[in-house]
Amino acid sequence: MKFYKKLCVAAVFGLVTATGAASAETWRFGLEEIEGSVQAKYAEAFKELIEEKSSGDITVQLLPYGKWGSSYSELYDAIQGGAIQIGFGSGALGGTVPESQLLSLNFVMPKDQLETVKVLNSPEFIDSEPWQQSFRKRGLVPLAELAEGYQVWTSNKAIETPADMNNLAIRVMDNSLLRSTYKAYGASPITIAYGELYSALQQGQAKGNIQPVFAHEEMGFYEVQKNMIFAGQAQFVATLMGNLDWYEGLSGKEQTMLKDVTKQLVQTGHDIQSKFNEERLDTIKSKSDINIIELNDEQQEAFRKLAEPVRQVFIDEVGERGKQSLDILLREYGLSDS
Repeated sequence: MKFYKKLCVAAVFGLVTATGAASAETWRFGLEEIEGSVQAKYAEAFKELIEEKSSGDITVQLLPYGKWGSSYSELYDAIQGGAIQIGFGSGALGGTVPESQLLSLNFVMPKDQLETVKVLNSPEFIDSEPWQQSFRKRGLVPLAELAEGYQVWTSNKAIETPADMNNLAIRVMDNSLLRSTYKAYGASPITIAYGELYSALQQGQAKGNIQPVFAHEEMGFYEVQKNMIFAGQAQFVATLMGNLDWYEGLSGKEQTMLKDVTKQLVQTGHDIQSKFNEERLDTIKSKSDINIIELNDEQQEAFRKLAEPVRQVFIDEVGERGKQSLDILLREYGLSDS
């Protein structure tokens, strides 16, 4: 079955070489987002640094959303199969790497967004055995974490309390933990393909949405919603991951170069997302009369209390590696009782 899966992935991209045997001179980089997005700008900076540090011996080929298919699972399958060497995985990655849903937990990350991404890319987390093994057991290797800004709710209904979210048909990524989270808030979470979301909101199939600000703007979601709610519940985090066979086939010098580049891009990624989200929010405000709601500490606390039990749901679903990774994050963020 695994061989068949790899063969299918290779066929999609017109490859005839075995998994992991792609040319060392070209690294194919798959993005979950379109050109001009935070992931795309990060990938452009990655490409520039890799090609510069390798003196042109390595070329990075960027494949934005749509260039590899339309289902995120197609992208993840392609990275697992080796047709694409590197790519991003976020909320929908939970179907491939269940432990990755950790990054979707609400009210775990601090308000300081730079602190968030520094911890996520620290050796204590990114290089920890439970986090590494969660991916390596699936033929992948986590290389870096990109925090793309706070997730923001939109809805035609103003949301200030959990009661306001009661039975709201809010679109979530295909992630069981996100469904559990929004059920805990009282909503009725539904999953709709990203490319179909605008029309679903327009037609009322979905009544609410969850995205970083830049995504609300670049996809025009704000055009078909009346309220934008800043609850501070979670940042959108994408994991930069590589095919394990490909990564282990790199020379020690190449692995070191890759580590140096991703370390350098921690601040760069933060600067990119900060600029994007600030500018895109200004654009949304200038092009619409959408109502902006910012929840205060007391209002956030009501949602926080409902979200905390979902941590145990996460542990029960994914097991010990997930618990260990969560414990590391809580400790590094100063939220642990120990």
